[in-house]
Amino acid sequence: MAGFARETMGLAILLLAILACSAELQRFESPAKPDGSLSILVVGDWGRKGQFNQSQVATQMGRIGEELDIDFVVSTGDNFYEDGLTGVDDKAFEESFTNIYTSKSLQKQWYSVLGNHDYRGDVLAQLSPVLRNIDSRWLCLRNFILNAEIVDFFFVDTTPLVESYWTNPEYHHYDWREVAPRENYIPNLLKDLDAALKESTAPWKIVVGHHTMRSVSDHGDTSELLALLLPVLKDNGVDLYVNGHDHCLEHISSKDSPIQYLTSGGGSKAWRGVFTPNSDKLQFFHDGQGFMSLQLTEAAANIVFYDVFGQELYQWSVTKNLHAAE
Repeated sequence: MAGFARETMGLAILLLAILACSAELQRFESPAKPDGSLSILVVGDWGRKGQFNQSQVATQMGRIGEELDIDFVVSTGDNFYEDGLTGVDDKAFEESFTNIYTSKSLQKQWYSVLGNHDYRGDVLAQLSPVLRNIDSRWLCLRNFILNAEIVDFFFVDTTPLVESYWTNPEYHHYDWREVAPRENYIPNLLKDLDAALKESTAPWKIVVGHHTMRSVSDHGDTSELLALLLPVLKDNGVDLYVNGHDHCLEHISSKDSPIQYLTSGGGSKAWRGVFTPNSDKLQFFHDGQGFMSLQLTEAAANIVFYDVFGQELYQWSVTKNLHAAE
């Protein structure tokens, strides 16, 4: 009887936590270095059990991660191909994550969003704390905030925003549990994100999602994100939108706002051979495998893209006038 009471209380606490999270985005904290700086790596579209050069990219991430003394890793989604995980006991979790990213520098927290391929499997498995018991580095939630003192990262689950996954899934099955109906989920997400962005006082605001906002590669721009998500980002002074989805590396600058669009989706299979310019300013494009680093101080950001061999392909820096409003 006592065991049943404890189980019932545990379920009640879990329900309260879920209800609380529905009112606002869950928050996590990761301190900056003692000097106030932060270094991270960003990789996306990777989970192929080491194939398609995933292992080679992982090795170079480990080397660069050590050089930069990274604080954590961001995954931009499509974590497990082709169809996500089958459950919390799916060995693909270890075969594509734990056994691949073995370098000492990568034994830091990984903060991950879901991609469209992840939705083709058991989404709740990827979100489950059971995986964190298998590998404590793993943290994947639908929508959440990471406060790292000088920057707030806003992780956004973009797959439900794309209408075709709902209306024309072709032969794929998408796991919409805890999301459907779409017409309720999206307004609540945008409202919560807008409120969280307005509340943020961090010098830098960075939004991470899986789908492209702007891209010159295979998938191109995502119209739903431009219509629904981008206005929220513009209204709240977001500095960077970081994504995967297109299997490449690219930097595009908005022509009508300070937002920079950064694609890091070269974690494994790449080389799509597609280039379609859009109306914003293309700064850099690499149709191949690789990853990105981001180094931040309170007043400056430095972005570097690396290829599968760990060679630096492109670097971009920007400074922030913290006293512009004075």
